[in-house]
Amino acid sequence: MRDPLTSDELVTLTDDHSDWLIESNAMTRTFTFEDFSAAMGFVTRVALAAEKIDHHPDIDVRWNKVTLLVTTHSAGSLTELDRNLVDTIDTFDTGSGS
Repeated sequence: MRDPLTSDELVTLTDDHSDWLIESNAMTRTFTFEDFSAAMGFVTRVALAAEKIDHHPDIDVRWNKVTLLVTTHSAGSLTELDRNLVDTIDTFDTGSGS
């Protein structure tokens, strides 16, 4: 099991990823795309990144909107795995401005 992030680490995480919300021991963010195809392309990139580190977000797709929820369920909290996944996702060019 992974150790939960400390309070200081959570502050840094929030500062580094201001487009993400932290609520109920999870990080969430909604991305908006031009159309369904672009949204699904993004989902594929997220899926490949998640498989690479064996840590998978909850993904909700609504036509051109993709909402991700990232947490370490086994820890009941955010961990370094979540930070790593969010760091990677934030490098993707979403072309959405959100």
